[in-house]
Amino acid sequence: MSILEVKNMHKSFGDTEVLKGVGFSMEQGEVISILGSSGSGKTTLLRCINFLETADIGQIIVEGNIVFDASETKKRRASQIREAQLNFGMVFQQFNLFPQYSVLENITLAPKLLAKERPDFKQRKKEIFEEINADALDLIERVGLSDKINNYPCELSGGQQQRVSIARALALKPKILLFDEPTSALDPELTGEILKVIRSLAEQNMTMIIVTHEIGFARNVSDRIIFMDKGVVAEDGTPEEVIDNPKNERTKEFLSLINQK
Repeated sequence: MSILEVKNMHKSFGDTEVLKGVGFSMEQGEVISILGSSGSGKTTLLRCINFLETADIGQIIVEGNIVFDASETKKRRASQIREAQLNFGMVFQQFNLFPQYSVLENITLAPKLLAKERPDFKQRKKEIFEEINADALDLIERVGLSDKINNYPCELSGGQQQRVSIARALALKPKILLFDEPTSALDPELTGEILKVIRSLAEQNMTMIIVTHEIGFARNVSDRIIFMDKGVVAEDGTPEEVIDNPKNERTKEFLSLINQK
């Protein structure tokens, strides 16, 4: 059974149709990189999967359970949408860290807020918060920032801030991690450290969808490549099939432009 199925997803903004029936599925531990030119619908697709945008048509199925059906959107309560969102962790282009909180506080904030909804919270508050802190410290070590636990975002480099963002997304223990061009806001010399963290997560069997323009990275870390063009999936296959031997003319044009840069 697939961990994720996206079926016939459509999304328009006004008269502009951005997604035109996008569909794909993926397995547990699989890494998919999504390539495509600006305006092809890559980021909108991620935002619809993570419920930051609401698709006009389509379904999202996680582990066989329908977590979103556009035909039933009006029937869904905010609590149901929030529960569905917890299947996904999102790492944005910009780091979106809270400047007034330390590294540890940025990572533990959301888990502690969610913990307050647990029926046993009042009885086990101290124990629950200790568990959350312990998990956060483990994540901080995994992203290589153990010496920055008490630092604030303004005291970190861009690469370090993005590593905190990755740890924060992992803190909610999502089934699937989404990356929207995670290196685009970084200087080239800082890109490598983020790609190293993502590659490490792939080795740990983390299921991931990565929107990226880093062709070399996509080739090395991905099980599959999806190439999007004008709101549709134009090509879907292994890195060897899509990057080395593309069949779609638009894919060939895109790769040629990237290689010229």
